[in-house]
Amino acid sequence: MKYNLSKVNFILIVVSLFFIVLGFFLMAGDPSTTEAYNPDIFSVRRITIGPMISLFGFVSVVIAILWKPKNK
Repeated sequence: MKYNLSKVNFILIVVSLFFIVLGFFLMAGDPSTTEAYNPDIFSVRRITIGPMISLFGFVSVVIAILWKPKNK
């Protein structure tokens, strides 16, 4: 079976998926409830860094799929 993507493409896709998961992990945390307010929901990690890392991961997946290795 022949794939249109090379080994380099698959490695780049796996690395990109790691960044997506890392970004979602950074956005996770305890929510605020009606009984207790959690000010951590507005932390820089959850509203800026996490989404930026996830966005980088999604963009890099597209780049990894479109990447064409140079022929020797």
